Amino acid sequence: MNPLSNELNRRTFLKTSAHGFGALGLGSLLAKDDGMLIGTHHKPKAKRIIYMFQSGAPSQMDLFDPKPDLGERFSEDLPDSIRMGQRITGMTSGQKTLPVAPSIFKFAQHGQSGAWLSELLPHTAKVADDLCIIKSMHTEAINHDPAITFFQTGHQLAGRPSIGSWMSYGLGSANKDLPTYVVLTSRGTGRPNDQPLYDRLWGSGFISTQHAGVKFRNTGDPVLYLSNPDGVNRPMRRDMLDDLAALNGERHQIVGDPEIEARIAQYEMAFRMQASVPELTDVKDESQEVLDLYGPEVKKPGSYAANCLLARRLAERDVRFIQLFHQGWDHHGGLPKALKGQCSDTDHPTAGLLTDLKQRGMLEDTLLVWGGEFGRTTYCQGKLTRENYGRDHHPKCFSMWMAGAGIKKGITIGKTDDYCYNILEDPIHVHDLNATILHLLGVDHERLTYRFQGRQFRLTDVHGKLIKQALS
Repeated sequence: MNPLSNELNRRTFLKTSAHGFGALGLGSLLAKDDGMLIGTHHKPKAKRIIYMFQSGAPSQMDLFDPKPDLGERFSEDLPDSIRMGQRITGMTSGQKTLPVAPSIFKFAQHGQSGAWLSELLPHTAKVADDLCIIKSMHTEAINHDPAITFFQTGHQLAGRPSIGSWMSYGLGSANKDLPTYVVLTSRGTGRPNDQPLYDRLWGSGFISTQHAGVKFRNTGDPVLYLSNPDGVNRPMRRDMLDDLAALNGERHQIVGDPEIEARIAQYEMAFRMQASVPELTDVKDESQEVLDLYGPEVKKPGSYAANCLLARRLAERDVRFIQLFHQGWDHHGGLPKALKGQCSDTDHPTAGLLTDLKQRGMLEDTLLVWGGEFGRTTYCQGKLTRENYGRDHHPKCFSMWMAGAGIKKGITIGKTDDYCYNILEDPIHVHDLNATILHLLGVDHERLTYRFQGRQFRLTDVHGKLIKQALS
């Protein structure tokens, strides 16, 4: 028999039998909860997270961790007693010296907490009492790709599920019309052609693809093929998906591949997003007062400011995991000018997002996280002058902050040495941060596992402890 005729006959049969096994399988799939956990391991403090990842690694000693005494050590070689034989990148290993580069930016204390913040962060300074600043973050990864992958997946090598995918896998969706995990990206003015971001950073690894992050585009339709082509209306699209689900369902009955069910679920989500996403991305109902919170670029598609506003709108619609990636923080040279650009991009919108959530009563159940993949060196890469310098990668200490649900307000955790090179108090590892994020959303990081290739995997591998100092 002609294979094509066979497929056509099969399709006709399925259609005339109320879409056959596929329709039954689809109904079953959509009726059940799509999260592994029944409820949570413990009462969550947060319903959702907005994770503002600053790709490229912001300089901690120019933003959060002032070292005023370094002004007296300008251009001196980094002491061996401070470096202690720690590895450095190939980009500076050939330099004859590692000259100390003090920050040119002024710092001041802000709020009742007295948090130290750079003059580059005037808007963040206004919300200082809402922040938990961690100055003692550290990681093993010394280059961007493995370091970002480590933050997202708990492992330096690609292939494992991202943190948002773990959240989707564990807790499922809180809004059936939008993805559980949404990713927004923007390019910074500080270094607009910085390292690329890869889709695998929000991928689901070895767990079902339905738990992968959905990246919203910055131009055109936020999601590809959101708009129907000419001549196709919504009822026609519905009929097409029903027929496709029937065929996929029949195939699933034969081979039992769970990815077939995942694909059916993804098609259904895409269909529902045709109705939900246009309303989500239309900000005409936002008042000028709210728009002003996010700064002058809030109406520029694809800007960090626009993405911060969209993040709040996603949070309002119960999207569990919202992740912003802002590129451009990799400042090996020309740091003062480039850093000013990055802070101009991000400072106003970040503080605006926190303020907007707070005014709406949403900060109490929304977790905010801000930071990059590692820190920057106290020594200069390349030519050093009083006005200009660059900084290399530094994994041994850097700064991040958290705010919102379950987080103590107005505190600073950790202390670094006089060169901002080593941690002196309260070291916090990447695994600790990820364990704490899961905890705040009601998930025990040691109990959320997935069996793959003969072993149980988890986001934190065999590591991780809660940052108890940060928990309210």
